[in-house]
Amino acid sequence: MSEPTFPLPPHRLSVVVPMYNEKDNAKLQIDAVQEALQDYPQPWELIVVDDGSTDGTPRALRQRAAELGNHVHVVELRRNFRQTAAMQAGIDTARGDVIVTMDGDLQNDPRDIPKLVSRLLNEDLDMVAGWRQKRQDGFLLRKLPSMIANRLIRKVSGLEFKDLGCSLKAFRGDVLRQVRLYGEMHRFIPAWLATVTSPGRMAEEPVRHHARVMGESKYGISRTFRVIVDLLAMHYFLRFGTRPGHFFGGFGLILSALGGLMLAYLGVLKLLGEDVGGRPLLWLGFFSVLAGVQMLTTGVLAEILMRSYFDQSGARSYHVMRPDPRSTEEGWHGQDAADATV
Repeated sequence: MSEPTFPLPPHRLSVVVPMYNEKDNAKLQIDAVQEALQDYPQPWELIVVDDGSTDGTPRALRQRAAELGNHVHVVELRRNFRQTAAMQAGIDTARGDVIVTMDGDLQNDPRDIPKLVSRLLNEDLDMVAGWRQKRQDGFLLRKLPSMIANRLIRKVSGLEFKDLGCSLKAFRGDVLRQVRLYGEMHRFIPAWLATVTSPGRMAEEPVRHHARVMGESKYGISRTFRVIVDLLAMHYFLRFGTRPGHFFGGFGLILSALGGLMLAYLGVLKLLGEDVGGRPLLWLGFFSVLAGVQMLTTGVLAEILMRSYFDQSGARSYHVMRPDPRSTEEGWHGQDAADATV
């Protein structure tokens, strides 16, 4: 049975696949993408990122890429930097207007790529994420950690995606390149994209999912704890990334106020003749004021660093959906009349 066809506006497609110790799957993964996109009506490239594998994966990737042609490009990292860094390396290398990311263990099905890209472009979206409705994984080591992580991410980010852990996603390249991925942040790409585009320009699409046949999973229940740490960082950057003074200053004011009330209370008791020198409340009030001042100072320093970053790097606190195509000499009201009088 042939795959259904989807209308595809003109574009260039980059498929990014990070891999780590997937020697048995390396050739099969490249062949799966090649077969799925063999009749793709638009230019495309495959970028496979080897994340410092030690089992012969790089050699297998290079050999198959040389057999197929220059549209298959292998990026080799010097050591294992983990999945997020490998995915960022692939995104940095990608040249396409549309970028699709997927895992390299043959569990994501590349035959779903045209469907995701078609919806992305025809509905004028910035991201379409895969939703593994019938996930073929073990419950304890894969499904349970994913359920916990998805619930935590939805709670913190406010995004109602059902499967934030699915690596099969399609992005507009100019939007995805505006975010940088660190730590375990590849799980939070929809949340990071929400800092540069509207959640209304992101959607979720059911995709196929296959059980792992060869190799071993590199992730388990322990990743949930790493996700929690990164969630705290994500929450901070989403809420206070461009105004750190509000975050630190808020805590500083609360601590200073509480400490001030404690010391004021003890001051009244002292005026009434009571001995307050040995009371624990005196030390608690003193250190609360001190901690509050430190937090306020930290907030001021964070504001200075943030403003220096935006001023010196040319970064902006906003992101325009479509850049202005006009030159500096075009689009001025009354320009034609002024030119006619010259």
